[in-house]
Amino acid sequence: MLNDTITHAERELYLTLLELAQQQPSAYEWLTRLPTWLNAIKDKANYAHAPAYQASVARLPQLPVNHVDLNSDTLTIDASLNQSQHKQTTALLKQLMPWRKGPFQIGNDESSIKIDTEWHSDWKWRRVAPHLGRLDGRRVLDVGGGSGYHGWRMAGAGADTVIIIDPSCLFYHQFMAIRHFIGSADAHETGRYRTHYIPVPLEALPEYSQLFDTVFSMGVLYHRQSPFEHLQQLRGQLVKGGELVLETLVIEGNANTVLVPHDRYAQMNNVYFLPSVAALIGWLEKVGFSDVRCVDVAVTSVEEQRQTEWMTYHSLADFLDPNDSTKTVEGYPAPMRATLIAKK
Repeated sequence: MLNDTITHAERELYLTLLELAQQQPSAYEWLTRLPTWLNAIKDKANYAHAPAYQASVARLPQLPVNHVDLNSDTLTIDASLNQSQHKQTTALLKQLMPWRKGPFQIGNDESSIKIDTEWHSDWKWRRVAPHLGRLDGRRVLDVGGGSGYHGWRMAGAGADTVIIIDPSCLFYHQFMAIRHFIGSADAHETGRYRTHYIPVPLEALPEYSQLFDTVFSMGVLYHRQSPFEHLQQLRGQLVKGGELVLETLVIEGNANTVLVPHDRYAQMNNVYFLPSVAALIGWLEKVGFSDVRCVDVAVTSVEEQRQTEWMTYHSLADFLDPNDSTKTVEGYPAPMRATLIAKK
């Protein structure tokens, strides 16, 4: 028997935006565009694997869930699985590989399904979370949210509404697979879900919506050909006085230092600008942010990003110089990430 997880989640998203529009009229434009956004991600003409991904989510079994912990490093769904359910669930979730952002666990004993993702996204959250303003009762936008791991953590931290956006068809269905097991565990007292996913890039959103108290952009800026446009779009989604959390690749240097990779960077062909922290602070101030501060800088390790059973392709270890781990295979400085927080 097929489940209706995706349909129900999309209905909850619609109702959440409808309620929001009654308070903030700019949300009506989101409602107008929503059917197009949701239809496009399921269209085989756009995404050849979309029907297969939908089928994998729809075939996930209903499990008795005892508890969901959105605040643990491994997002844990305490559920009881018999042998047949374990086998079926594992096979279906593996049809949604590669799993890059997590980790997740489904089960309550040694036989639990542990989705050991490429990234230890919990490590990033531990670096970022202590520096955040309170998320309690706030509307949050998570730009480039991948499978939704950080969005769930934001809900666990008390956010009133979390909207994750990412244009990946695969990530959208990974989120829906996890939503299937979380069910209403993140719901308000009214029963309305707090965590939602819209499968679009930032530039598809209505400009200057000014709907969100906090906007996260983690691991996105260096993929943008126009970083200033990205920063302006982020600012346009924030309410006055709202908080931006920006995490991106940086390099050492002064306020005038910016690396523009000639071809690839760590084997990625879609990396355009890697500024120094000082330069990035200047960028944020130039587009109108204030109270800009860098709260964390961390070199990415091969323990944080690596190949696993759930992501079997090349990972960071393959992208570094085998003779000098401080450099990429192209000879650039190895990945280093900074987190900056700013106010609108």
